[in-house]
Amino acid sequence: MKQKTASRNIKILVAKLGLDGHDRGALVLCRGFRDAGMEVIYSGLFATPNRIAQIAEDEDVDAVALSLLNGAHRTLFPRVVKELKKRGIKDVLIVGGGTIPDEDKKALEKSGVTGNFGPGTSLDDVINHIKKGVSKLRKL
Repeated sequence: MKQKTASRNIKILVAKLGLDGHDRGALVLCRGFRDAGMEVIYSGLFATPNRIAQIAEDEDVDAVALSLLNGAHRTLFPRVVKELKKRGIKDVLIVGGGTIPDEDKKALEKSGVTGNFGPGTSLDDVINHIKKGVSKLRKL
């Protein structure tokens, strides 16, 4: 892996996970992240946790933004974290988003998925969360 430095732009993987074909929100995020100066990689629809981890490893990303609208976030988001850990990837910010009930957010945070943004969250809030999180990881 290349050395992740504070001077390079944030490289983020936006991932549409599982059997969720609703990608409008993910595509809006891709454009917003790009407009904020990030290098964006999009997984395409129906990505598996293993595939997301493989892309994250191959592309040496700083962050993975998981998007899921079908209710499987408590199962699939932690599987992505597990796959990344199996590959020894510990310096990547993992951010969740989609239709995530408030009562599920604490469990997701505990598993290593931050943010867990829902509908109506401002793009600025998501971008700032990612910038702060990546900045902290780069200082480790």
